[in-house]
Amino acid sequence: MHAIHHTDHTILPHPTTTVWNAIINELNGKTTWWHPHNTHTPGPTPPHTPNGTTHTTVHPAGIGKPGPKLRFTSTTTHITPHHTLTQTHTGHFHGTTTYTLTPHNTTHTLLTITFTTTPHHWPKLLHKLTNLTTKHTTATQHALTNLHHHLTNNHQ
Repeated sequence: MHAIHHTDHTILPHPTTTVWNAIINELNGKTTWWHPHNTHTPGPTPPHTPNGTTHTTVHPAGIGKPGPKLRFTSTTTHITPHHTLTQTHTGHFHGTTTYTLTPHNTTHTLLTITFTTTPHHWPKLLHKLTNLTTKHTTATQHALTNLHHHLTNNHQ
């Protein structure tokens, strides 16, 4: 199977509690720093609780632009508040995403996002034609830049 596996890192000049809250707010659909590529809506049980869910839509061309949309539901399988959140995926992608927050230089946070998944249905063919790993990494790096701006603008 054509698995996608990559890890993205960033150091944010904010404490882990602030970064954790930003991730939880995004997965609950309360913020939009993962735009223009991903939108999130919470399921009946919020994603920051065990077995909580998030419904994600990936907009490869950007939100509101023509093109395919990839959808998956993530279920929280492991949570250590302010440190680790792991979710498993079903839908167009089957696999896991793990967010790990590590204190860095007392006032900063190292955020590590590890994404391991396999495309299913028509995205499996798409992955054979184009490098979804590169596209996902580019979109994630864009989101992390947006997160940095979001935190800077909202926590001064």
